[in-house]
Amino acid sequence: MTTNVLDRYYADLRLTLAEAVTAAGLVSDASEIPAITLEVPKDKSHGDLSTNLAMQLTKVAKRNPRQIAETLIEHLNKGKASIQSAEIAGPGFINFRLDKSFLYPVIGEAQAQGEQYGRTAVGQGKSVNVEFVSANPTGSLHLGHARGAAVGDALCNVLAAAGYEVTREYYINDAGNQVNNLARSIEARYRQALGQDAEMPEDGYHGEDIVGFAKELAAERGDNLLSMKDDERFEFFRKYGLEKELDKIKRDLGRFKVGFDIWYSETSLYETGKVVEALDALKAKGQAYEEEGAVWLRSTDYGDDKNRVLVKNDGSYTYLTPDAAYHMDKYSRGYDQLINIWGADHHGYIPRMKAAMAALGNDPDKLTVLIAQMVSLFQDGEKVKMSKRTGKAVTMEDLMDEVGVDAIRYFFTMRGMDSHLDFDMDLAVSTSNENPVFYVQYAHARICSIFRQAEEQGIKLLPWEEAELSLLNSEQAFDLIRKVGELPETINESARLYAPHVIIRYVYELASQFHSYYRAERVITENAAESQAKLQLLAALRVAIANCLKLVGVSAPEQM
Repeated sequence: MTTNVLDRYYADLRLTLAEAVTAAGLVSDASEIPAITLEVPKDKSHGDLSTNLAMQLTKVAKRNPRQIAETLIEHLNKGKASIQSAEIAGPGFINFRLDKSFLYPVIGEAQAQGEQYGRTAVGQGKSVNVEFVSANPTGSLHLGHARGAAVGDALCNVLAAAGYEVTREYYINDAGNQVNNLARSIEARYRQALGQDAEMPEDGYHGEDIVGFAKELAAERGDNLLSMKDDERFEFFRKYGLEKELDKIKRDLGRFKVGFDIWYSETSLYETGKVVEALDALKAKGQAYEEEGAVWLRSTDYGDDKNRVLVKNDGSYTYLTPDAAYHMDKYSRGYDQLINIWGADHHGYIPRMKAAMAALGNDPDKLTVLIAQMVSLFQDGEKVKMSKRTGKAVTMEDLMDEVGVDAIRYFFTMRGMDSHLDFDMDLAVSTSNENPVFYVQYAHARICSIFRQAEEQGIKLLPWEEAELSLLNSEQAFDLIRKVGELPETINESARLYAPHVIIRYVYELASQFHSYYRAERVITENAAESQAKLQLLAALRVAIANCLKLVGVSAPEQM
C-alpha cells in the first residue's frame, strides 16, 4: 500500500503548527489544541495552503484571532515545514506559500508503485459485499442495467483500491411468475416453430431471443418434447430459458468487463428452506402477525410508513419475503458492510427492507442501498427510444455495438448515480476535446507518444533520484505533481462516499492540467537535464491516469 507524500507533509505541518501553539504559550496543555485543518485556497493568490487555527484557538487563548495568528507565525519553524512565507488574511486565516520541492518524491512514488499507486489501507481488515445489476433473467440487459453495471463495478474497484475485501454478487431472480412466463413463452414459440397454432401467454415475452431459442430447440429436438408430461415439460422450458438468458447476460457483462464472485439463485432460498426460516424467525420474535388471512411484518415499528404483507391470503409470498431471507443470508456471511445498487423504481422499497432486517435482529445501518437513476439516450439532438437495428428498445448490447465499452463506462460513471443521465451518443463517439473520455484517453496516448519520441532520440528515463527535478520549477509543473499526489486521498474520498464519479472528476482535471502544461512547455528540449526532469513528471502522470481509467473500467490506449 502507498505511503502518501502529501499525507506525510500535512502531518508534519500540523505537528509544526502544534509545536508553535505550545511554544507561543497559547494553551496550558497540548490536549487543548484543536484538530488542525488545512485547505488548498481556491484563489491561488492566497497561497498554497490555509488554516483557520488562529480562529479555533480564540476561546482557549482568550485573544482575538489576528493577534493569535501573529504570535503563531512568530513561533513557527518555517524551515522545518518547507514554508517560504506565512501571511494573515481576513479575520485570522493564515495563508502559507510553500517551498514546493517537498512534492518531488511524489514522482518517485508513482513510478515505483506503478499499478499499485494510489491504493490505500483505510479499508484494510473490513469486508464489503456489493450486489448490483441483478436483472431478471427474462430478456436483454437494458440501459438501466448498464449504468448499474458500470457504477457497481467501478465502486467495487475503488473499494478494493482503498483496501477493502470486496465480494461482487448478482442475485438471480429465477423464481416466481416472471420466470414461469418465460417458460410458457418459449414453449409457445417452440410449438409455433413446429408449425402448431400456439398462443403466447398473456404476460409473455415477445423478444426475438425467445423466438431464436425456440427455433434452436425445434431443430435440435424435433417434436419429442411434446411427449413429456406437462409438469416435466414446463420444468424443462423453465431451466432451458433460464440457462439461455443467463448465458446471454453473462456474455454481455463479460464484454462490458464486469464479473461477479457470486451468482446467488433465488430458487436456492426455497430449496434450502431459508424463506421459511426467515418467516419463522420473524414470527418467533413477534415481528410477524396474522390478519385477514395474511401474514404481516410490523415494519412501522422500524420507520416504514405502513406494515407490509409477507404471505398473502392465498398462501403465496410477496417479493419482500424471499428478499428478506436473501438479505438475512447475506448478513449471516459476516460482511462488515452490505451495499445494494438498485434501479430508480426501487426507491420506495428501501425502508421496508431495512425494517425487515431490523426486525430480524440485524443492524439496518450495515445495509446501504444506492439508487442508480435512469439514462436517456440522445442522437442527432433527438431522444432515442428504439434500436435502429431491431426497432425495439435499445439494449446494452446495441449501445456497445454503437459507441463501444469505454465511452459507455466513462459516461455512465461520470455523474453521481443518484442523478438522471442524458447520454449523447454523437459526443461519445466523437474524436474531439469536447468528448471527455477521448480527452482523458488522449492525454495518456499523448504522454506515450512523447516517450516514443524520446526513445527515438536516444533519451532513456533515469531512476528518478538521478534526475535534476529542481528544473521542474514552473507553477504548472508543481500543480501537476500535487495533483498526482492527491490520487490516494481521492480514492479514499471515492470509497468513503461510495462515489466512483469522484475518480472521473479527478482524472479529467488531471488530463486538463496536462494538456495545458503540454501547450505551455516543450517536454523534449535541447537541454538534456531539463528534458529528463520533465519526462520524470510525465512518467508519474501516466501512471496516475492509467490507474484511474482502470478503476472505472476504461482502457488507457498508448496510441490514438
